[in-house]
Amino acid sequence: MEVEIIDNYMEIKFKKLVPEAKTPFKTHDVDAGFDLFAVSINETPDFIEYNTGIAVEIPEGYVGLIFPRSSVTKMDLMLKNSVGVIDASYRGSLMCRFQKFNEHNVWGDPNNIKKFEVGDRVAQIVFMEIPKITMVEAQELSDTERGEGGFGSTGSK
Repeated sequence: MEVEIIDNYMEIKFKKLVPEAKTPFKTHDVDAGFDLFAVSINETPDFIEYNTGIAVEIPEGYVGLIFPRSSVTKMDLMLKNSVGVIDASYRGSLMCRFQKFNEHNVWGDPNNIKKFEVGDRVAQIVFMEIPKITMVEAQELSDTERGEGGFGSTGSK
């Protein structure tokens, strides 16, 4: 599939899978993410899943990354997979699954949590180009100043 760029904008096709689905949008032209709205909710004792009712056609060589919106900090929710990766070959509905918790950072009472409702903006999708990469096994890797230090080894607290 060829990427079409018109007036310096790449076109991403999307399809409303249900009549109540809302068109993903950016509030400001310079924003990175397109807001996604909930059209339905599937709530279990373990999670809340929001269906956006939107499918996208991501061009080959690109990926869609679903992130929570900053407003999630007002809720008792955390996106279960941290970032949703939408591959170019996926044509299903964009779904957002959240873990429930309360203000004490423990799993919350499922009957008493702040959550998004149908019609709310629940997440955002960012489209990024991905390079073609071939993994090559090596016996040695180049040295760096950091080396094998991880988990806060650079001095950040």
